[in-house]
Amino acid sequence: MLFEILEQVVGTSKSEELFQSLHIPSSVNSDQGTGVSRAVLAQALNMLLFADLLERVPAAKIYVAHCLQSGAKVTHDHGAVRTVAMEGMGQLPAGQAAITRILEPLGYRVNGLYPLEKLRMTGRSWAQADDKEGIAQFFLSELHPERFSPKFQQTVRCVTGTSSDPLTPRSVELLAIVRAEGSLSLREAVELLPVMVSCFARQHQEPALSDYELLQSESAEMAWISTEGNAFNHVTDRVEDVDRLSDEQKALGQPMKAVVEKSQSGRVRQTAFLAARVRREFRTPEGTITKEVPGSFLEFITRLPMPDGAALDLSFDSSNAQAIFKMTADAAPGGNAKI
Repeated sequence: MLFEILEQVVGTSKSEELFQSLHIPSSVNSDQGTGVSRAVLAQALNMLLFADLLERVPAAKIYVAHCLQSGAKVTHDHGAVRTVAMEGMGQLPAGQAAITRILEPLGYRVNGLYPLEKLRMTGRSWAQADDKEGIAQFFLSELHPERFSPKFQQTVRCVTGTSSDPLTPRSVELLAIVRAEGSLSLREAVELLPVMVSCFARQHQEPALSDYELLQSESAEMAWISTEGNAFNHVTDRVEDVDRLSDEQKALGQPMKAVVEKSQSGRVRQTAFLAARVRREFRTPEGTITKEVPGSFLEFITRLPMPDGAALDLSFDSSNAQAIFKMTADAAPGGNAKI
């Protein structure tokens, strides 16, 4: 059923490419019901969001191509989305609600709370209840504008106030059905999936350059949101040995973060490629200009089992997360920065 949905949404060739590139959880691969379960729909959403990031991050596309050449597949561990915890953002609900209104009907539940105090943000992990280990988690972060200057808050309102809501009345109806019944028909799933994907994008108009520069002066994260919105900030490959992978990717000349982050428990280790550089338009009094800014990136994670050995440690670490967030600080490209 998973292939049929993807095939009708993105075509046969793209669907085959995704199946070749990504590990498909057995719980989803073996789902042969007459309807499309919430787990299958969640997996389809993750696969299309993964594909979207590959198109925006050249280093990630190269990495996946190398995996294919060697017969390896990516195990998508989680995707990260940044939001703004503020009312009055045009038609969008405040903070993570813009995303959780999609995730909850698909069976996602909060799996952890992570204060990101240095960034004046809060992170939450969301895991799919039917297959916590197999289906990718979401790491949703909320930026708290009230913790910044009054001018910053005013600018955030100005930038996000033009936000439109991609969820149509029909898609809201379909989400209510899958929440209540746990599945949709194939036709309904094909109708809903592209709308859900469209929620992971920038919903407001391009920012003014002066607004971007003010936001950047207080929060690199909010500056990133102003150009990228709710797009996947990163996707993550769960690998057996992230330290070895880091050395291998550096040897290949990939733009790898210099160090590997280690959680307090020692069971979770993470690193990442440096963020891609992307060109975005900004409004100025003289007209629209184009500027190079940080985009998204590919992360890598190794998760060891919990002490009882029953399951992988699916938690995150606030310190690790804040270090990873630095990937999108607006610094000029050039080498492996010591971050």
